[in-house]
Amino acid sequence: MKRRKRYDHLNDFLFYKIMGEKGDETQLLGFLNAVLGKTGEDRFTAVEIIENKFLSPEVIGDKGSILDVRAVLQSKTRVNIEVQVRNQHNMDRRSLFYWSREYTKSLKEGQNYRKLPDVIAINIVNFDYPPVGNSHTRFHLREDLDHDIVLTDALEIHFINMVQYRKQADNKSLDDPLNRWMAWLDGKSPPGLIAEVLKMDSAINAANEKLDLVTMDEDFQRYYTLRQMALSDYNSEMEYAHEEGLAEGLKKGREEIARNALAQGASIDFVNKITGLDIEALKQLAYKP
Repeated sequence: MKRRKRYDHLNDFLFYKIMGEKGDETQLLGFLNAVLGKTGEDRFTAVEIIENKFLSPEVIGDKGSILDVRAVLQSKTRVNIEVQVRNQHNMDRRSLFYWSREYTKSLKEGQNYRKLPDVIAINIVNFDYPPVGNSHTRFHLREDLDHDIVLTDALEIHFINMVQYRKQADNKSLDDPLNRWMAWLDGKSPPGLIAEVLKMDSAINAANEKLDLVTMDEDFQRYYTLRQMALSDYNSEMEYAHEEGLAEGLKKGREEIARNALAQGASIDFVNKITGLDIEALKQLAYKP
């Protein structure tokens, strides 16, 4: 490996710089064929990348901004790839929102609905989602009782679950190109595994070469660090908010127990012992109508 520093491939800015710019078609096609299970004559051979024209320092440093990769396949199917490292507990609706945005934005007013494209949304998540399933799950609109009946091919949503991948990594065959990509994306993969993957897969090797190229740029170094800081700050805020929410929930739960106990005639001293709420707070609850 040429690089002394190991970069986080799940940094969405880095992922975009490797996969989302003109000239990145080789590695993007390799990744898409791996995710979509296309092999042999079924492989996609052409893709048009839709570049993000607004990657300013302000956007990169904004912890709420989305740096997704967008492209159009030779079949006219549109693709949206998002890397998400933090579980915001809204991934299902979030993915549907970005899918629908891609689905509707190409239709001009007055055009026939037949002009709406098929859209594939691919979510690379560094948390355990969906909570059940393998490291790669795929969803369509199907009939409830007969799953062979698909309403439409217009919607297809994938999740690449890096947590599940790490649990199963030792049993993942590198003959599967998607397993090779997940090994490369995983920051915990040993160098020997990465070297083996690079020898096996020309598309991943192209991604690695692009990584070597962009990481030599001083602006990239600055923006990468800026993005890492933004993502870290966001994660800290989410953890704090989650902990605060849990604490508030526990407090309300204790208050409800205290209120019920007091209503049944329990003494304030006894309720203080079982809930830990202070005496003054319990007095207020006792006399609150």
